[in-house]
Amino acid sequence: MSTSMQTTGRGVAPAERMARLGTESAFEVLAAAKALEAKGHHVVHLEIGEPDFDTPRNIVDAGVKALQEGWTHYNPSAGMQDVREAVAADTARRRGIKVTGDHVVICPGAKPIMFFTIFALVDPGDEVIYPNPGFPIYESLIDFVGAKRVPITLREENQFRLDTNELRDLVTDKTRLIIINSPQNPTGSVLTPDDMEAIASICAERHIAVLADEIYNRIIYDGEFRSIWSYPGMDELTIILDGMSKTYAMTGWRLGYGVMPTELAVRVARLQTNSNSCTASFSQRALLEALQGDQSPVEEMVATFKRRRDLVVDLLNDIEGVSCLKPAGAFYVFPNVKSVGRPAKEIADHLLQNAKVATLGGTAFGSDGEGYLRLSYAASDDVLREGVERIRKGLASL
Repeated sequence: MSTSMQTTGRGVAPAERMARLGTESAFEVLAAAKALEAKGHHVVHLEIGEPDFDTPRNIVDAGVKALQEGWTHYNPSAGMQDVREAVAADTARRRGIKVTGDHVVICPGAKPIMFFTIFALVDPGDEVIYPNPGFPIYESLIDFVGAKRVPITLREENQFRLDTNELRDLVTDKTRLIIINSPQNPTGSVLTPDDMEAIASICAERHIAVLADEIYNRIIYDGEFRSIWSYPGMDELTIILDGMSKTYAMTGWRLGYGVMPTELAVRVARLQTNSNSCTASFSQRALLEALQGDQSPVEEMVATFKRRRDLVVDLLNDIEGVSCLKPAGAFYVFPNVKSVGRPAKEIADHLLQNAKVATLGGTAFGSDGEGYLRLSYAASDDVLREGVERIRKGLASL
């Protein structure tokens, strides 16, 4: 037996680095909620970040047709060339930038772009600046590669946008990567053009790469989406993360992509060769239909989300001791529950166990989420009304 595999009396011992790998609490809360439902309880789900719409029919039909036509074999690790070109054309049109298929790597979901980017660019001891509160996988992967995490706090008084003066102060000679997410999970904040210009200036001046998580770029209600790639000098420094899950209600299809400098795309494709081999061929044909087909289902979904946003914000602000900013994008609200005087996770656990409404404590997204809850409003009006009413009663019983 290989001496590299260490065992104990309880089985195979994991490598030390596995202790540094975090998780995504939404799935843990979902499992706990499902366990309650298995016991006969009715739980209102406001925890998971998934559109409650079905994948549009034309996309499903394209996937089925692809299977019937035999799109069931390997394809290049970076993705099919015509699909990469379609992604590039869509990206260029929506962001006002110049890219080609050689800038694109298609992955099974968007998370691999986070994983591959950090693995490709960050060495142990390097520093990575990332938003806090923010998507928890950023922090997890920074830790996993042995880098130093440098959180930048998103404050309610700044509409949960990062402070660009603070960002400049956090940058050092060891800063290797800055992660931005706009529209943002969990707060729904959107960086302004002035924010983007300042971030781009810092990065171009210090030659720092940016992972721009733009997965919610089509789900925006107030202001205008801008990609940092479009600013001077950033075409050589930006990795755009995008995908199909949120915009086209395709979470289970596992389709994402990165747009990045061509030299990096070659290396990221090699990481894919070493991990996933490639992204499913039939699903890429569906991706092509999603980008090139009827966009009205997306427009209708975003209009529905905007109406739900207004509804849930009003309902939450009617609860004594709760305040909630109106988010500019994505489909989350991040209400302030500091007046309750309990840790956010304790509040979320209480609401699940006693009020049977599933939410996430703000600290699921980092220590600076203390005092907040995250709710997804990817649910019907009736579900949102019932869920917020349960929150009202649950908080009153604390």
